[in-house]
Amino acid sequence: MNAPLAVGPTLRADPLADNTIAAILHGHEGSQWDAIAIVNRLLGQWQTNAVIAGWRAPEGTPAPIAAALESYLAAGSRLPEWADTARIARAEELFFDMSMLSCSLLFCASLPECYVVPDLAGVLHVAGQLETHTDYRVRSTAAMIFPVMMHGGLTSPEGGGVAQILKVRLIHATIRHLILRGNPSDAVQDGGTAVAPMDAPCRNVHDTLYNHGWDMAAKGLPCNQEELAYTLLTFHYIFLRGLRKLGLGLPQQDEQAYLHTWNVVGHILGIESSLMPHTMEQAETSFNEIQARARLSPYLPDPRPELGAALMKAMQNQIPLRILKPFPVLLTRYLCGKSARVDLALNQRVNLLSRALFMTGMVVVRGFDALVRLVFPNFSICRMITRIFGYQFTVKFLMDETRPLKLPPAVLNQVDHAVRGWGKDPKAPAWMNALEARLSGRASAKSAGDQQPC
Repeated sequence: MNAPLAVGPTLRADPLADNTIAAILHGHEGSQWDAIAIVNRLLGQWQTNAVIAGWRAPEGTPAPIAAALESYLAAGSRLPEWADTARIARAEELFFDMSMLSCSLLFCASLPECYVVPDLAGVLHVAGQLETHTDYRVRSTAAMIFPVMMHGGLTSPEGGGVAQILKVRLIHATIRHLILRGNPSDAVQDGGTAVAPMDAPCRNVHDTLYNHGWDMAAKGLPCNQEELAYTLLTFHYIFLRGLRKLGLGLPQQDEQAYLHTWNVVGHILGIESSLMPHTMEQAETSFNEIQARARLSPYLPDPRPELGAALMKAMQNQIPLRILKPFPVLLTRYLCGKSARVDLALNQRVNLLSRALFMTGMVVVRGFDALVRLVFPNFSICRMITRIFGYQFTVKFLMDETRPLKLPPAVLNQVDHAVRGWGKDPKAPAWMNALEARLSGRASAKSAGDQQPC
């Protein structure tokens, strides 16, 4: 047996979720694949916070699976003692006030930055979740974010945020267990012995993860504490940083409310409190340090360019005008900066006209906004433009009626109702809302009797 490795954040995972999956997979009399299928069916019952608060496995569920899941919910479904319901309510207001702008920042800032960390991108690459199933990955992310940020998503029995987070937490644990072919804590105690690849058929994502192999000494645990903390940063810090870069930064107390709410999410997701920032300054330091460390250990072959290209292509496909198709790449470059641009190979040549239009627009619009807001504090053309792009992504990716988000019906109805209310920006004058409706295509859709959201 090898000597135990020093247990830093890259070698720490989530004992509660990991032990739950280990008990399920090793306690079940059938195959681990049968156990995973049973768990997936049971997770479909976790529809609201009220349901998981009193959930009991239905009759006929194998005893080890029932006991493990009931124990997991009992231990993991409570909000931390430090959760501030007033701050959470304020963060919910902020997210929906930003409405379609929130989706633009998700697509062009949060998700791209998430794929910058090589090992984190490597896990997604192994599962084939972005190159070949970009919309699935994006919609899965939205299926967690929307229930969390809905009114009462974390705090009311009718909300679905806690239930969705606990599902994602178990998915992370399943990924770790399959890649390492066992409990992560056992792998660390054994000294981080490399898991050799297997030449076996890959019928699905689970087979792919199980057969892939993993060098834990070089890469740490898959979905480890540092990577989870980094992902959390992309959802709160990068969102807030994006608003600042667009000239739409929030007051300090609102930024802290947003950070606080996502730290509550992090707690439920199994992230250690010591890795959570409470101010933008702390978040910036943590974000930069994690990225710097991650870049020292490249994942070969590097999956990030393919992941970046797939995400950009998916967005470009939703933009009808050819001259505007480079805008997702240009906006991502602007929001994420030079280093991420190189990591994701977004430095490809963009036609001069589109580039000039984008850069001139950003400079002129931000300058004009700053001037007009001296008289009208809520005025923002930049906000209108990013809402237009956010509308395209929201409708085509997230609210396609032929492929609804995988959410419980009650929660999906709440999301649909909220998104339909995003059609008008309450901070904009009537003429800007009319212009936005025309440029986004909502006006023509409404006149044609289209029932799309917004």
